[in-house]
Amino acid sequence: MSTTPTLSSPGIGSGLDVSGIVSKLMAVESQPLTDLATQEASVQARISAYGSIKSALASFQSALKALSGPQLFGALSASVGDSDVLSATATRGAIAGSYAIEVQQLAQAQKIVSKGWAQTSDVVGSGTLIFEFGSFASTTFAPNTDAGARTVTIGAGQNTLAGIRDAVNAASIGVTATIVNDGSASGDRLVFTASSSGAANSLRVTAADADGNNVDVAGLSQLAYDPAATAGSGRNMTQKVAAQDALLSIDGIDITKSTNTISDAIEGVKLDLHAANIGSPTALTLTADTARAASAVQDLVKAYNDLGATLTNLSKYDAPNKRASVLTGDSTVRIIDSRVRGLLGNALSGINGVNGSFNTLSQIGISFHSDGTLALDTSKLSAAMTSNLNGVSSVFAAIAKADDALIGATASGDKLKPGSYAVNISQLATQGKIVGSAAAGLTITAGVNDQLVVSVDGTTTTISVPAGTYADASALASAVKSAINGASAMTQAGASVAVTQAAGLLTITSARYGAISSVAAIGSAASTVLGGSATATQGMDIAGTIGGVAATGSGQTLSGATGSALDGLSLQVTAGATGARGNVSYTKGFAAQLDSLVTQMLDADGIVSAGTDGMNKQIKDIDHRRDELQRRLTLVEANYRAQFTALDTLLGSMSATSTYLQQQLANLPKIRSS
Repeated sequence: MSTTPTLSSPGIGSGLDVSGIVSKLMAVESQPLTDLATQEASVQARISAYGSIKSALASFQSALKALSGPQLFGALSASVGDSDVLSATATRGAIAGSYAIEVQQLAQAQKIVSKGWAQTSDVVGSGTLIFEFGSFASTTFAPNTDAGARTVTIGAGQNTLAGIRDAVNAASIGVTATIVNDGSASGDRLVFTASSSGAANSLRVTAADADGNNVDVAGLSQLAYDPAATAGSGRNMTQKVAAQDALLSIDGIDITKSTNTISDAIEGVKLDLHAANIGSPTALTLTADTARAASAVQDLVKAYNDLGATLTNLSKYDAPNKRASVLTGDSTVRIIDSRVRGLLGNALSGINGVNGSFNTLSQIGISFHSDGTLALDTSKLSAAMTSNLNGVSSVFAAIAKADDALIGATASGDKLKPGSYAVNISQLATQGKIVGSAAAGLTITAGVNDQLVVSVDGTTTTISVPAGTYADASALASAVKSAINGASAMTQAGASVAVTQAAGLLTITSARYGAISSVAAIGSAASTVLGGSATATQGMDIAGTIGGVAATGSGQTLSGATGSALDGLSLQVTAGATGARGNVSYTKGFAAQLDSLVTQMLDADGIVSAGTDGMNKQIKDIDHRRDELQRRLTLVEANYRAQFTALDTLLGSMSATSTYLQQQLANLPKIRSS
């Protein structure tokens, strides 16, 4: 604080050192400020120490998370004999084994090329381009109803070669448009490339040309491509790359796929095909990836020991030197250490530890040293993983598993308790649908009965059913499905349908399950396609109980009710019957339990934050006390200065009087003796 004197020249009256005296007195008065600074430094040191604890806990939790789920222990590694032919990745659900793979043909996407123009700004034409995906048998085109037909409108401002390219790309319809120059005078060619490979994704392009002729070599119809048509009359582009499927065999089983990335040939394995190897099969081997799991266990042991070292260094007492550490005697340190150590030292509940299973860390090679650190016997861990990898997984991870193969189980959160819970399904999830009331008419006439306003799962759009006379109800069903699924509103909303027929009656069914699943249809084509009084049925959510407690259904997912003892348990019921469906068991291993414990400690209302908050309040209190003390010291200093200034003035006055008297006495006549 400032101790600037209130007088410009204290001591001017008597020569008294007022500033020096006040300064020494204020040094004594200011001693409490020094004490507060010492207290603040001590609290700041503790806050910093708590930051170190928080960091150590976070590192410990990172190691825990790697082991708290079952995926790590179920992981397989995939090795391929010839990596030039293919690469493979093992994912969840893969099973150890070996396969011989021969690739006969790679999948490829179709490319069709237009005639050439002199410049990209040359006018081609306006109107509408209709892109259909499907497969060709000779020149017969079979639409791919899953892909649907896609329409791109070419306006007057988009009618150039570059404008059409941009319009097609902006429409995001599964076709890429580019311009390639071949070097000739009229060398700018428009290239359409299907975004998806495979024979079923071949392109047929038709034009609704603004000039009224849809198949000639003038206007927008110059971009028409129909292999069944005559060259120059509807087949006006040229195929340069044919769409084709990937062909391969796995252990002699012939497989056809539309893409070179294949995830559904071998369960739990993703294959990426690179080249053909006809006549020279390569080996794919899937083995348990225990090395990753063992490394994660080693990381956990190290992280625990690092946490322990941090807690010890911050709280130990140096007896020989009688010196305490910054957190010696801190209760938070004791709580963290005792809770973590206590959890690791107990046996797991829900696992009995017999018949080859494990329920303690010591059974898989992890034990405590006398100094409190963990030690890992890698040989014992390796033997445990070799004999019972699932058992080792249960020691660490949180695992939910249903008896019924048609029920998938997952668990999360801290509220769910380990145990076995009976599953009873009272209602299976259903899909929304609309069923025709009469056999569908097979003749669709443009502008008369071709418009269908369809609502699927709350998304509504208007589609045009392609005009024509259909061979049968199945052909009409395919056309309707293609039109609905190809509508941009549906693809953007992620909605799709299946369209089937039975005895001529069409049924449109949403791909989704549950109460959000619905289908409705009106418009000029509705009575032709579905009859005069079609019946719409809303989808229903699954319903049932878990552990005898009513669960929450959403689509095909049955979940423990929020706030209940089963909160965090979710069951995916894809098929099967209603009634009792066996049990779902839930076990929570050491890593999962510790992960939850550390989360609680690090939460905003956890013990670490509570301790830090308390110390921050102490800092604020010290600041407040310092401000109050400084205000008081200012008054004390002013008082001292006033008192000593007055004293100085008084002494000065007395000095002047003394001098005067001395002068007067000196001037008195001398008394002479006779």
